[in-house]
Amino acid sequence: MGTIAVTGATGQLGSRVAALLAERGVAQRLCVRDPARAPEVEGAEIVATSYEDPGFAGALSGVSTLFLVSGHEGPERMDLHRSAVRAAAEAGVDRIVYTSFLGAAPLATFTFAREHAETERLIRESGLRLTALRNTLYADVAPHFVGPDGVLRGPSADGRLAWVARQDVARLAVECLLDDGHANQVYDVTGPEAIDLDETAALLSEVSGRKITYHAETPEEARASRAGAQEWEIDGWVGSYAAIATGEVAVTSHTVEHVTGRRPWTFAEFLAAEPDAWAHLR
Repeated sequence: MGTIAVTGATGQLGSRVAALLAERGVAQRLCVRDPARAPEVEGAEIVATSYEDPGFAGALSGVSTLFLVSGHEGPERMDLHRSAVRAAAEAGVDRIVYTSFLGAAPLATFTFAREHAETERLIRESGLRLTALRNTLYADVAPHFVGPDGVLRGPSADGRLAWVARQDVARLAVECLLDDGHANQVYDVTGPEAIDLDETAALLSEVSGRKITYHAETPEEARASRAGAQEWEIDGWVGSYAAIATGEVAVTSHTVEHVTGRRPWTFAEFLAAEPDAWAHLR
């Protein structure tokens, strides 16, 4: 097996992937902006680089499989993805495991899902083989949707989603990185149980001991409540909730269990396993 490179290794998902690869004794190259922030992973080579770095192709020299974490949301995101894919192709990378989004499509309600669809297209057209992990919303971020007043607000009506834990996504990603049989595959990645935001709020109340409720905003209320933010931010924020309302992320897949052999956490199980994720709500 050739060298595996992991991007986003200082982040919440990439660091988990790097740690799990190390547990398996896999040599890896961690591509990070700031080597001082790189996780301490046994046997890992640390390379200072970034998607827009003219030297990114050189940093990927000898790499066969690249774990490409999508860039931060923003107007420049697609330019960064184009640069990263171009560099990977130039370096001779064979396959990219990319963190996409559930329901990625050119006309998706969620604007960022459109960008993920475009990135998947770029990878395929570059000649690289693609493994697309179309992750739903992370369970880890759900507690941070709650406002200071204990209210989770958003225009998602009574739509449902199967929150997925980053740890489960990381375990899946590792299997996909290590097994070339996952090439040219698109996987919907979710938790095992779809719940609405009322149920989400109730579960957060139960673990935190604090009353947390859900308020279903209208799209107009949602936009007004976020006035002052940049338009792309508002479109993305409101669009993520709207995708819940339309049912575009109501999917429940068995990908994690099928590939890893272990059922992913439900939202309730995640809250019990990772209390640091919601400790700020106490």
